[in-house]
Amino acid sequence: MRVGFGYDSHRLVTGRKLILGGVEIPFMKGLQGHSDADVLVHAICDALLGAAGSGDIGRHFPDSDPAFKGVSSLTLLKQSNHIIVKKGLRINNIDATVVLEQPKLQPYRETMEMTIAATLDIERDMINIKATTNEGMGFTGRGEGIAAFAVVSLTEAEGMRDR
Repeated sequence: MRVGFGYDSHRLVTGRKLILGGVEIPFMKGLQGHSDADVLVHAICDALLGAAGSGDIGRHFPDSDPAFKGVSSLTLLKQSNHIIVKKGLRINNIDATVVLEQPKLQPYRETMEMTIAATLDIERDMINIKATTNEGMGFTGRGEGIAAFAVVSLTEAEGMRDR
């Protein structure tokens, strides 16, 4: 078994759509970034790549590369999954927490889990997404940005190890 941890944060700005877990969420602001700035998916990508010993999202999908300008983070997630599968690994589970004051994510949690599961070709019950506030403290508490943490566990797929 291998375990990976991921973290990401982005600033909230006007004039952008808010995308979290691959789902567009109605809100007056969105996240600033080179791609669609989906902090939840970025944290999951980093956790997957870390568990596989394959660097991080910036190494594989640098914000200096125009090919990733405005790209859906689900595309990055699919490519991250391809990297771990190529190494003979498979996902056991994903546990993630989004830290934000607003909007409330409960109405979108199931759709986010289904979207991520479909992108990774895994069962929805292998993904757990939670949300919490920062009780008004720090950049998330002041509504300046959103952060996400993710932990994943991977195991070797039967007969697929390429070492």
